Amino acid sequence: MSPVFPISPLLPEIVASLAERPRLVLEAPPGAGKTTQVPLALLHATWLAGGRIVMLEPRRIAARAAASFMARQLGEEVGETVGYRIRFESRVGPRTRIEVVTEGILGRMIQDDPTLDGIRAVVFDEFHERHLAGDLGAALALDVQASLRPDLRLLVMSATLDGERIAHWLDAPRLSSPGRSFPVRVEYPPVRPQETVEQHLARVVSQALRDVDGDVLAFLPGRREIERARAMLERQVEGAEIVALHGELSLAEQQLALAPADPGTRRVVLATNVAESSVTLPGIRAVVDSGLAREPRFDPPSGFARLETVSISQASAEQRAGRAGRVAEGVAYRLWPQSRRLDPSRTAEIEHTELSGLALELAGWGTDELPWLDAPPAGAMGQARDLLRRLGALDEASTITGLGREMLVLGAAPRLAAAALRAAPEHRALVADLLALVEARSPLRGEYGRSDDFRQRLAALHLWRDGGARAARAGSADVGALAAIEKASSGWRRRLGARTAASGVPNAHAVGDLLVHAFPDRVARRDEAQPMRYQLANGRGARLHEASALHGEPWLVVLDLRLDARDSLVFAAAPFDPDVLERDHADRFVTERVLRWDDARQIAEGFEERRFDALLISRKAVPITGADALPALLAAIRTRGVAALPWSEQALRLRARIGALRAWRPELGLPDVSDDALTRTVDAWLSPYLTGKRRIEAVQAAELSEALSAMLDYEQRRALDTHAPEELKVPSGMSRRLVYGTRDDDPGAPPVLAVKLQELFGLSDTPQVGDGRVPVMLHLLSPAGRPIQVTQDLAGFWNRTYPEVRKELKGRYPKHPWPDDPWTASATHRAKPRGT
Repeated sequence: MSPVFPISPLLPEIVASLAERPRLVLEAPPGAGKTTQVPLALLHATWLAGGRIVMLEPRRIAARAAASFMARQLGEEVGETVGYRIRFESRVGPRTRIEVVTEGILGRMIQDDPTLDGIRAVVFDEFHERHLAGDLGAALALDVQASLRPDLRLLVMSATLDGERIAHWLDAPRLSSPGRSFPVRVEYPPVRPQETVEQHLARVVSQALRDVDGDVLAFLPGRREIERARAMLERQVEGAEIVALHGELSLAEQQLALAPADPGTRRVVLATNVAESSVTLPGIRAVVDSGLAREPRFDPPSGFARLETVSISQASAEQRAGRAGRVAEGVAYRLWPQSRRLDPSRTAEIEHTELSGLALELAGWGTDELPWLDAPPAGAMGQARDLLRRLGALDEASTITGLGREMLVLGAAPRLAAAALRAAPEHRALVADLLALVEARSPLRGEYGRSDDFRQRLAALHLWRDGGARAARAGSADVGALAAIEKASSGWRRRLGARTAASGVPNAHAVGDLLVHAFPDRVARRDEAQPMRYQLANGRGARLHEASALHGEPWLVVLDLRLDARDSLVFAAAPFDPDVLERDHADRFVTERVLRWDDARQIAEGFEERRFDALLISRKAVPITGADALPALLAAIRTRGVAALPWSEQALRLRARIGALRAWRPELGLPDVSDDALTRTVDAWLSPYLTGKRRIEAVQAAELSEALSAMLDYEQRRALDTHAPEELKVPSGMSRRLVYGTRDDDPGAPPVLAVKLQELFGLSDTPQVGDGRVPVMLHLLSPAGRPIQVTQDLAGFWNRTYPEVRKELKGRYPKHPWPDDPWTASATHRAKPRGT
């Protein structure tokens, strides 16, 4: 008798809906049975007419598990009615009618046969995970259905999904199924001071084993955290089996984690987010959730993508907690504060990952005008296409090339595919190893785990391959990780037509010479002045860590680094022979004449430079003319500011007068001659006076005055002389200079007239400038030129202050006139005649 699942009563309605309309959205929580029961139910639909069903499953573990469960229900082996296809592994046969596929398999099927001959239904499981392959597969399938196969059925299934939005996108009906679950109590055990994520989790797992019957499922972001937590729990917990579940495990290890525990044995399963959905873990009564996951994040400016540890969404948190309520009431322990607010749902991978693979798929399809749920970001797609052109997969019109089509067929990430297909036949086995190693986490452990020399990973693989597990352990490598890498390498060897595996130690540059074709933008050259620093071909800087195994290498190809604001830290790189660039990437070299400013010598210089992208390969000095030097000279002035110019006192006075009148009479339209404004517009006002010059010091002060004057038209110059004169004639008959610009914060401050007191006798009102709008600031001086009074009110000074000043100064300067009535006295700049 077949087991009954919560989704079972809904199956006839699902089949009937797809009979009437070609698209359907199905929402069903974890444990409802949708992954295994819906495909089996569709097998008997009349509209299927003996055709095949393809189900896209985001994860390899889930794909194997789903196919195995369905095959058991039919009393068959995998590969008969139900089979699966994942990268480098296929269990399908001539009788297979349900194929569970992963990663880019569906996209490859559609690219190879756009009519999907023989396939009557495509099912997208766990669509809420919004993997890039799922989004692309759904968009391609919709395009096929609209143009070539209107009879094709499309079914989108998910446990946590914005069903209304998806249904609107698909123009499809929406069905919901209840799950089978029991109440789950949620607790938030606080972290202790100085406690790591793994320590916090191990402590709470121990608590869960005491408080709850049954098994415990604990979620951690990745393999590294799982291994640390496992080591802690094996020391702390007795009588419980500690099992890991993540994508890097072997098939046997994965099956062990998914199988029921032996009777009387309690189990703790330490899992990544592969255990959120699709796979069934029997006997779980408690969930311990770190609230973290590891997801790829792409940095467009650098061209690097890294796996980052991020907080999960609220939907993921609920789905994880639901795992505790499958068989009875359970408890979910969340290792974050209850006050923390999570994002409602997971962000689509298309929004934050590197898109060169997607761009290549779309180029192969012939258009990117697809019915996207979320369209790829334009900036990331532009950068992806730039990379594909660089790799030779696209031409200048962004049309796929012959090499690009070969890359699509190979199925590797575009960078790695380019390296593999450019390699000579005798290097294909070595390339297969490199492809497997680049895609995997480093197998090195202990002290070697910190090595930045990528060649050591290859050496560990060859040591294990040639000498076995004992030799690998002696070389501080993880045997399990090496076995997984070897399996991937074997798959790549089959695709590349390499008959035997590589072994031994390749020459020092072999690894780098091959990887240059995958990462030509990450070629790096050592800085001769700073040997630990490198310049990358993409223009960024990078540095080696102090214990680097690559110290002294003149050329590197960088595979991985930690992005920093200035110089990023190299995590993995390999040396290479720069002749490879000349031989295989000659089109990236540019020779050009460059002008620059030498700050040390304060002169414009010319060079002929040869570059590989942003990397300087060679430079030699060449003679330059004055016309050549002009851009460099102007750039230097813009950098240093116009204060660096040799201003004369006369020129500075002229600037101050212009600035003052501009403030007093804005309607005259005088130019802004402040430092900032002159620096911004230096090309316009100073260029004619720089002709033939190579140094700033060659500019003459008189030329600066002339350049300033040339900025004014005739009427403005007249207004300047009239309303902001250089000097004023005072009652003594002498002309005295006006000083403008006495306040940096106010160019329109009154000018200062410094004058001896006796020279103003008979003058009743303060002199004015600015078309009579601005009284000057009088600095009244003694006969010795010492200040007596500062005022803008000369009449008030005569009336109130002069009598006191007269008494004091008459005794101090008896030879000078000090009349009782300054209003009627004659002004003079001299002392009294002798004998008076």
